[in-house]
Amino acid sequence: MPLTLRVLLGLVAGLALGVVLRATGFSGLDRLVAVADPIGGLWLDALRMTIVPLVFSLIVTGMVSARGAASRGGGAARALGLFAVLLLAAATVSALVVPLVLQAWPVPAEAAKGLREAIGSAGPAPSAHLPPPGDWIRSFIPTNPVKAAADGAMAPLVIFAVLFALAACRIPEEGRSRLAGLFEALGQAMLVLVGWVLSVAPVGVFALAVSVGARAGLGAAGVVGHYLVILSGVSITMTLLQYPLAAVAAKVAPWRFARAAATAQVTAFSTQSSIASLPAMLRGAVSLGVSNATADVVLPLAVSLFRISSPPANLAVALYIASVYGISLAPGQVAVAVVVAAVVSLAAVGLPGQTTFFTTIVPICLTLGVPLDLLPIFLAVETVPDIFRTVGNVTADLAVTAIVGRRPAQP
Repeated sequence: MPLTLRVLLGLVAGLALGVVLRATGFSGLDRLVAVADPIGGLWLDALRMTIVPLVFSLIVTGMVSARGAASRGGGAARALGLFAVLLLAAATVSALVVPLVLQAWPVPAEAAKGLREAIGSAGPAPSAHLPPPGDWIRSFIPTNPVKAAADGAMAPLVIFAVLFALAACRIPEEGRSRLAGLFEALGQAMLVLVGWVLSVAPVGVFALAVSVGARAGLGAAGVVGHYLVILSGVSITMTLLQYPLAAVAAKVAPWRFARAAATAQVTAFSTQSSIASLPAMLRGAVSLGVSNATADVVLPLAVSLFRISSPPANLAVALYIASVYGISLAPGQVAVAVVVAAVVSLAAVGLPGQTTFFTTIVPICLTLGVPLDLLPIFLAVETVPDIFRTVGNVTADLAVTAIVGRRPAQP
């Protein structure tokens, strides 16, 4: 049975057990919750301990690999530049739109209160306040990167990782290869550790769900449904934005782009795999007038590195959690989270879905100062928004390929 399904069953079983025991007035419910809470918390802590070394190693190896890809020609360097710009733009759209949507259609108040009580926070958290501008700006350069890692200060740690990777790209090839190999091995070791922790995810999610069901009741299911609509809507929005992007930047009529992308979108929807959609994307790119040479370079690169839906959707998860907790975020914090979301998304390539979920979202949550306790619940239902993420990703891959492969107008 796939891990995703087992995690979902753990969530459903835990919520159902907690709700039923609460409804029947089970006398030992408090004792059961007292046992379930530390089990779920222990699992979440075990997963969190891998995030800092994994993210750092992924950023370093990802940027070193990107340097090699940029030297291949065939529009690769231009494509990488577009990836960075569009990932930042997509996260910015999410930062602007998701709070407005949550304001117009907020998380159900009673259910949110029940969730806070279930995870030990009955009242809303205080608003986030930034230090004076000078101190805040200086905080992005970690005077002690080791301390920043120990404190979970993700924004300065990500900046240090990017600067370290840029410096590594400037040293001689022999040293660069050794350094990349070291961090690649570190990342692989962390992935093995994450795999071990995720293998018991159904138990951890079940334990957390029992507590949530016992304290929040059926309202917890309402929050999950609300979350799914919001997250799916973010990825659908990213998909729709690719049509005007292709029309403006690649001079491709929306109906023509829609026809070229349709087969790849259907494949992505049914398989949740960008790689499986690659042959259909290649045919679609050629139908848009992109040369085979350009498509053969840009599309595989896009499938590997460019996930347009990841930064906005990952940021939306953190913003949603902040809404559940009643945390009022400062605009400066959200702006930094936009950058972190884009960088981490570009670095976390080729990871399994469950690993990607935590690797890309936890740094954003730590940047914004929002709790991680709800992430296992959302992991259990990630299959649904992931469908729309994949459709958005392949649509954007084709749009970027059309932009890079656009032939200049003849005089």
